[in-house]
Amino acid sequence: MPDNDGSSSVEKLTYFLIGAGIGATLALLFAPKSGRELRGDIADYTRKGIDAAGDSARRLGERAGELYDTSRERVAGAYGAAREKLSHSAEAVSEAASRQKEQIVAAIEAGKQAYREEKRRTGEVGRAAVEGEEA
Repeated sequence: MPDNDGSSSVEKLTYFLIGAGIGATLALLFAPKSGRELRGDIADYTRKGIDAAGDSARRLGERAGELYDTSRERVAGAYGAAREKLSHSAEAVSEAASRQKEQIVAAIEAGKQAYREEKRRTGEVGRAAVEGEEA
């Protein structure tokens, strides 16, 4: 469940800030102060809330940038490793194909040689039989 920790933390922080804002507003509304003081306090708390939200957004942005960089490095490393493995595999397949080609060429040459020898031997037997009939 580590993948949900980031969104869960953001949700918790959001709900906390909303709750804190509502609580602060209610506390100010029920406090025994003049209208001018109350408006000033509300403005102060609003500024503080905006500043806190901005800081949180900045920290989240920095964290997202760090996660992006880390992910990019991992993907690049995995891509390089996969590319290297693929290259080695291609070389191995190429070598195996080359060996198979050499074996096939050798087998064809052996077959040709056997055919020539059989043809020559059959020709000699045929000549001997013809010469034997003439004698």
